[in-house]
This record gives sequence, C-alpha cells and structure tokens, in this order.
Amino acid sequence: MARNPERRRLLADAGLRVLADSGARGLTHRAVDTEAGVPTGTASNYFRSRDALLGALGERIMERFAPDEAVLARLARREPGRELFVDYLRYIVERTTAQPELTRALIELRLEGARRPELAESLGATLRGGYREDVAFHATTGLPGGAVEIALLHYALDGLLLDMLTTSIGADLTPDDAVVAFVDRLVR
Repeated sequence: MARNPERRRLLADAGLRVLADSGARGLTHRAVDTEAGVPTGTASNYFRSRDALLGALGERIMERFAPDEAVLARLARREPGRELFVDYLRYIVERTTAQPELTRALIELRLEGARRPELAESLGATLRGGYREDVAFHATTGLPGGAVEIALLHYALDGLLLDMLTTSIGADLTPDDAVVAFVDRLVR
C-alpha cells in the first residue's frame, strides 16, 4: 500500500468532490484519479476496495469539518446563556456551509452507510463522537440543555442543512432565524 500521506489526503479530497457532485454511484477509483489529476490506478493503490475508499472519505471529511480550537476556546470563555448557545449553533452552520460540497458529501456518506454496515459502523462512531463533544461543550460551558436537547438540535440542524444544500421546502425563514428558533424553542 502506498504511504504518502499528502497524496492520500489529495485523493480523499478528490473523492469527496466526486461524491458531492456525482453521488455514491459516481464514486469510482477512476473518477477519483481523474478528479485528482493523477495517473489511472493511483487511487486503487491507496484504497484497495470501494469500502476502503468510503471509509477513508469518512475519516477525511471529519478532519476537514473539525472545529477551530481557537474559536471553541473563545466561545467557552463567554458567559453561559442564550446568546452563547445561538452563536455556537451559528458557528456549526457556518462551518458546514462554508464548503457546501463537503456537507453534500457527508449526506451521501450517511446514505451509503445505510447500505454498507462497515461504513455505518466507522462513520457512526465518528458522528456519535461529535455528538458527545457537543454535549460536553454544553456541560463545561454551562449552556442550557442536556443530551436530549443536543440530540434534538443535531436533528434540527441536519434538516436545516439538508434544506439549505439540496432541494428546499421553500419556507420563508433564513438559516439564522431557524438557528435562533431552535434555541428558543428547545431550551427554555
């Protein structure tokens, strides 16, 4: 197996673009090679199977979505309360919409995980870890709400992102208005 970490990231990033643009059916080693501008067969040297490729994309997408520790530290120093909670959710929406193709790729990966148990296991572990980190952030910063409210906010934000980045329901509500409403209605 090839061991160049930079090339592996380049290929995974190309795979995420293919996934976002063409869906799981369009994701092939050859398509990744083409998108990355590398010789045919390069992706298969790094990812021996489709499952290995999908697993690597799941790992890479979470690396790219990782929050900026400096931003989290600034948020954590603020006074607990509604405004901090709203700003934390705004930051999540900002991170996940700054590169919409990444969120589309994550949606595709989650759908593919419903058909591939190994992908569901690894991607699910990562998603659950993110959820636990959000619950811990709330606990350590004194924000209102517990694990159930954070789960409900995840569900709500996932729906908001799906609507923003795919075919919309067309409600007359800005994403920021939705974020504020989520906080106001879920955590009193």
